[in-house]
This record gives sequence, structure tokens and C-alpha cells, in this order.
Amino acid sequence: MTDDNLFEALYQNAGRDRDRLGWNRSGPNPMLMTWLTAEPRTRGRAMVVACGVGDDAEYLASEGWDVTAFDFSPSAIEWCRERSPDSVVDYRVADLLNLPQQWSGAFDLVLEVFTIQSISPDQTRLVIEAIAALASARGTLLVSTLIREADEPRNGPPWPVPREALMGFSGLDEMSRVEHETPYPGIALLEVEYRRG
Repeated sequence: MTDDNLFEALYQNAGRDRDRLGWNRSGPNPMLMTWLTAEPRTRGRAMVVACGVGDDAEYLASEGWDVTAFDFSPSAIEWCRERSPDSVVDYRVADLLNLPQQWSGAFDLVLEVFTIQSISPDQTRLVIEAIAALASARGTLLVSTLIREADEPRNGPPWPVPREALMGFSGLDEMSRVEHETPYPGIALLEVEYRRG
């Protein structure tokens, strides 16, 4: 995966200070909280992709989900375990483009927040396919990412994802889509719910 050393270095250099992470957000993702409270949902197995310091994973576990969460950075996973030493979350170090086979199609809910945009654009399709492959036969995928118009420059990281790349997320059906304005011209924050089957 591109930029592996960059992310491990960022977590190491942060010295357990969240404010030194450029994407610091305290608490679970608002899209996830809204989705969980919108209607009664059957709890099942959940996967948090590139889990960072574990806020979303811990929130899902507190809501009764059986949670697995991974990050490429060993330092990020160590930080998760230090923050929540009694956690029931199964934290793992893993490479998104080389995931354990037993994870394929294994999760009722997959959460992806800002991972696609953090990886070089030449890997976007592979990243999307790897994330989609985690969802079970009736699984839900929640995606939050920055998007850009096709003619906007591809400077990064982060690399906002071309809007069209998220149309038909590797064969999943789009259930809802919300776009939020950002301070950056030509860049929006996209939140999408996809479902398989």
C-alpha cells in the first residue's frame, strides 16, 4: 500500500497526542451515530477500516456490535489498546490490500472514514474493491470521504476521490447520499450508505 511508512511515522511522532494528528476528531463519526440511531437495527459483526485511535470501534462495541478494527500502523493499534485496555474490540494490524481471507464477506456493517482519500489515486479502484469485499451478503457499508470534480487537481495527501469513482461502489447498491460543503473550492464531503443485495 502506498505511503505505509508515512502513516506509521505520523502515529509514532504524535507521541499519543491526538492534536498532532492532522485528522484528529474526538468521539465517534457523526454519520455513524446518525445511522445507528435512525432506526432499530439488528446488531452483528462490524468492521472498522483504518480505525485510527479507535473511537468508532469503541462506539460500535458499546452499542452491542461484535467489532473487528484494523489499521496498517502498529503504533495506531497499540494506541487503541492503551486507550481501552479492557476493550472487547478485536484490534488488528493489517494491510487493506492484503487482508485475511476469512474477512471476505464476513461483516454486517463496514465503516470506512477517510481511508480512500488517504491512499494514492492510482490505487483508488483496488482500495474500493478491498473495502467492498468485507461486506456480507446483506451487509451495509458506510463511507465518508472527500470528493472532487473530475477536472479538479489531484494534489495530496489527502487526495479527494473523483465523484464518479464512488458511483456503484464495486457492485453495492447506493441507499443514501449526503454531500456537505467544505471550505475548499471544488471539494465536498460525501457520506454514503451502500448495501449488498
